[in-house]
Amino acid sequence: MNFSGTSSNASKSFMVGFDLDMTLVDSSDGITSTMDVVLKRHGFTIALEEMAKTVGIPLWDSFGQWVPAELVDPLVQEYRAIYGEIGIPQTTVLPGAKEALEAIRALGGRTMVVSAKLESAVVKIVKYLDLELDVVVGDLYAEKKASALKAESADIYVGDHPGDVRGAKTAGAVSVAVTTGPISREELVLEGPDVILTSLLEFPAWLTAWHEEWLQTPTKSR
Repeated sequence: MNFSGTSSNASKSFMVGFDLDMTLVDSSDGITSTMDVVLKRHGFTIALEEMAKTVGIPLWDSFGQWVPAELVDPLVQEYRAIYGEIGIPQTTVLPGAKEALEAIRALGGRTMVVSAKLESAVVKIVKYLDLELDVVVGDLYAEKKASALKAESADIYVGDHPGDVRGAKTAGAVSVAVTTGPISREELVLEGPDVILTSLLEFPAWLTAWHEEWLQTPTKSR
């Protein structure tokens, strides 16, 4: 009998959420190539390096840096129309991504991806790269990701962008930042993530230590 009104997490599963672009997958070449085609159609030439810096933020914010406001929405729609043909085939799995997902499953956990990318594109990439995920959510950025994370009671959220850190914090999840995207470690530190990893290759060892502690964490009885 538990007189304290609490129990451990030993009988519970846990949920780990991931960002997609530059966290689980390297989508930089596919995104910048697609942007380049669309921008050049309208007479704009932007360095690929500049476009790469915007990977992970909403397309409206990216295009909004380079074109007049009235062109932003049309360019976003053009981009989405050709991304499947140009961008997805150039997308690859980042080192450690599949091992991270396997480590979670091995400990009895579940996985989800929450991305700012159009959800239909997220689904296509997940299938194309054979990523085993339990839940796929798109069209959410930064703090707005918290709604999906809360809906699945996510314990951890992993991402490469300051917006991912804010999303994790808003959801009350452990924030794990990775430095595999365009954001520097120094910039990520300013957002105050709970953990910063160089890549997902380091994730399984960190997860094992976290899980051992989590199993002993008291949780209120209902």
